[in-house]
Amino acid sequence: MSISINNQTRSFQKDQVKTFQEYVEKSLSEIMGSSFLDPRLKSPDFEIDADIRLVGETAIRKLNFEFRNIDKVTDVLSFPALDMKEGTLDSDLMPYDFSFDEKGKKHLSIGDVVICPERAKKQAEDYGHSLEREMVFLATHSFLHLFGFDHMNKKEEESMFTKQEQVMVAIGLPRNGEEKKVRTEEEQPDLSANDLHPVGEMLPHCGYCALIGRPNVGKSTLLNCISGMKLAIVSHKPQTTRNNIRAIYNREDAQVIFVDTPGIHRPKSKLSEFMVDSSFRAAKGADVVALMVDGRFGKPANVEKQAVETARKLKKPLILIVNKADAVTKESLLPLIANYSSLADFAAIVPVSALKDDGVEELMNVIIGMLPSAPRYFPMEEVTDQSEREIAAELIREQILHYTNEEIPHGTAVEIDSFEEELKEDAIDSYDRSLIKIHASIVCERDSHKSILLGKNGQMIKRIGTAARENIEEMTDCKVFLDLHVKVRKDWKNRQVFLDEFGYKQKED
Repeated sequence: MSISINNQTRSFQKDQVKTFQEYVEKSLSEIMGSSFLDPRLKSPDFEIDADIRLVGETAIRKLNFEFRNIDKVTDVLSFPALDMKEGTLDSDLMPYDFSFDEKGKKHLSIGDVVICPERAKKQAEDYGHSLEREMVFLATHSFLHLFGFDHMNKKEEESMFTKQEQVMVAIGLPRNGEEKKVRTEEEQPDLSANDLHPVGEMLPHCGYCALIGRPNVGKSTLLNCISGMKLAIVSHKPQTTRNNIRAIYNREDAQVIFVDTPGIHRPKSKLSEFMVDSSFRAAKGADVVALMVDGRFGKPANVEKQAVETARKLKKPLILIVNKADAVTKESLLPLIANYSSLADFAAIVPVSALKDDGVEELMNVIIGMLPSAPRYFPMEEVTDQSEREIAAELIREQILHYTNEEIPHGTAVEIDSFEEELKEDAIDSYDRSLIKIHASIVCERDSHKSILLGKNGQMIKRIGTAARENIEEMTDCKVFLDLHVKVRKDWKNRQVFLDEFGYKQKED
């Protein structure tokens, strides 16, 4: 028996996941040992698998609407992999029902469970018991659904609820006498996170954290990891980010607004000057400054020294984030830490792997602990202050970076000429869209660059457009029509009129 837990919401911490895992394994084991379960599922020839995903309110609302056509936040969803009725298989297991791991072990998946910890916490408060019990209850309830139990009528409901309470008692989490016996969706208050935690609510920790560092150290990867979605484009090429992009991390007791800045480098154009200036302005306006460095390179260069000096002059708490720590040994990190510690008295030094989400939770706790008490700045369900239009432009530019080489990627900008939305006939709100039409221009510096961007018979622009469209559709959860054109603006990176037009405006102090 194997249970995989994918924690996609940082409202549920690692220590909670560990305890949750232990209890749900006991729960599934108890069900597997029950007399009501089909003997064909108890064969020693294979291992039973179940996947549990922990998500936020926005994600579970989308799943509800996509699979059940219900625009509502609920506590849990179940997706059975087998056809069963009250613990009995409808038909014999077939070869395609099984999978094999790298060791040749045979596995049988019973399905997927999606749980919303935010909703579970509210329900735990309503029912007067711990979040731990509520989460395990929801998992147990869902396991029974995966095995073909339901509560569509009174008889089914009594049978299912009796079994789930027997399991909860057996694993040591019985309900207390004050709890309600039967739960239905109608009893759950339809409150969003924004209703429970409005803008202006006083928080123990709330503020801005600026991510600074040289190009290509992984700032954008960390931001995307923290937000749970692609807000900043990622490329192996340096100087990918051009503007300060905000990602908003929300917790009931804290809100952190991360500013992902362009990499600090030696400017060679007015655009480069804008990018470097943006980084230092972000540090100036932040409550905490986080300097990210590449753990594979042990000595600070002038750009890191300049960043440290700026933070010191601003008297901001300074955190050293050592990224790509998974690519080096712990012993090799010690000289790096010593070299950087000689530059400044860091408030904390945290090794992470942004790509693998390793150490990120510890980093979040460190940053939150340094933020002041302040009112909540953004709604609880917001993950960025960027518009879809702005993110769409960046997703197009990401594919230009991916498919083109040498000087072309950094000689281009993307303008969204139009962004039109068509709503469904039975639309509930402005997000019930059937289609988004985007017309965009790729601006380059030379005619030769235009030829490369277009490609032979238009193949390159088609490739860029297809990849960008797929990413935009994933972001918007909607079909997208994307029309791309290429135009030349000579030396635009050094002409302020074009920089202003493309959104790279110098701000006054």
